[in-house]
Amino acid sequence: MSFAEKVGELIEELEEARVETLEEVEEFRIKYLGSKGVFKSLFHEFKEVSSEEKREFGKKLNELKSKTESLVSDWKSGFSEQPQESSNLDLTRPGMLRELGAEHPISIIKREIIDIFHAIGFSVAEGPEIEDDWHNFSALNFPPEHPARGMHDTFFVANPNSEEDYVLRTHTSSVQVRVMENNEPPIRVIAPGRVFRNEDISARSHCIFHQIEGLYIDEGVSFADMKQTLEYFAKEFFGKSEIRLRPSYFPFTEPSAEMDVYWGLESEVDYRMTKGTGWLEVMGCGMVDPAVLDCCGIDSEKYSGFAFGMGLERSAMKRFRIPDIRMIFENDARFLKKFKSAL
Repeated sequence: MSFAEKVGELIEELEEARVETLEEVEEFRIKYLGSKGVFKSLFHEFKEVSSEEKREFGKKLNELKSKTESLVSDWKSGFSEQPQESSNLDLTRPGMLRELGAEHPISIIKREIIDIFHAIGFSVAEGPEIEDDWHNFSALNFPPEHPARGMHDTFFVANPNSEEDYVLRTHTSSVQVRVMENNEPPIRVIAPGRVFRNEDISARSHCIFHQIEGLYIDEGVSFADMKQTLEYFAKEFFGKSEIRLRPSYFPFTEPSAEMDVYWGLESEVDYRMTKGTGWLEVMGCGMVDPAVLDCCGIDSEKYSGFAFGMGLERSAMKRFRIPDIRMIFENDARFLKKFKSAL
C-alpha cells in the first residue's frame, strides 16, 4: 500500500470513529497518537516520500494529527461534563452506627483497682516481662534452693550472651525492685502486669495470668498503715469494710499475711465462693523485709514499708461469676459481649 493510500485510509477511519466510554477514548488515543501509534508510523515512512510529495503530504499529516488531538480532547471533555447517574442513596438518611466492642473483664478490674489506689497517691509502674534472676528472685530474698527457681515452676529463656538464663517473670514484684533501685523514698506505686508460671491449664489455673502489686516505702511506715490502706481498698472495690489478716509467708515480706474480706453467706453462690466460711481470700501482703530494702540500696534502718499483691483473674471470676479461667484467654466474642454493660 502506497503512502497516499495509507493517508486516505486514515482520513476515512477518523471520519467514522465513534466512542461511547472514556475507556474507548483512551484506546483510540493510544492507537493513533501513542508512541507506537498510526501517526508515529506514518511520520517514520514520510522520510521515504519523494521531495515533490513531501510538502503536500506533510501538511496533510500535521492537519490530521491536530484534528485527532482535538477530537480526543473534545471526547474527554464531553465525558467529564456528563451528569453522574442518579443513585437510590438517600443522603438525608441517618448514618449506620458501628457496633462498639466490649472491654475485657481483666481490663475492667485493672482499671478499677488503679483508680482506687491512684486516689490515695499511688502511681503506676511497669517493667519487662522477661527478667533476670536478680530482679525476679535474688533481690526479693528468694534462697537458691527455693522451688520457684526450678524449671517445674518457672519458664526460663536462654540468654545467648551469658550462662545465666532469663526468666518469664513469675510476679510483678520485679517491677518493685526496679522502682526501689532507681528512686529515693518516699515510694508509693502499684505494678499491674502479666506474669507466667509453669502450671497445668485447667478451669481454675493457667500458665498466664495478671497481677497487680503495690509498694509503699517511707519513714515510719507500720503494719497499721498497711491494714488501713487495705481496708480502704476492700470498701471501695468490694463494698465490704470487714477484713482479716491471717499469718502467712513470703520471702520478701516479714511479717507476711493473707488478707480476706468478709463476703457473707446469703446465697448458695456465697457458700461456694467462700467454701462455707463467709470469708473471701483476696491478696497476700506484708511488711517489706529489711534485706530486700538493703539489696535495692535503701537504708533499712531509716525506711520501712509494706507490699501487697493480688491476681486479677481471681477477682474477675468472683466479680463476674466466670466459672472457667480459660474463658478469659479465649477471646470468644460471645463471652466478651457480656461485658458491654460494664463500659
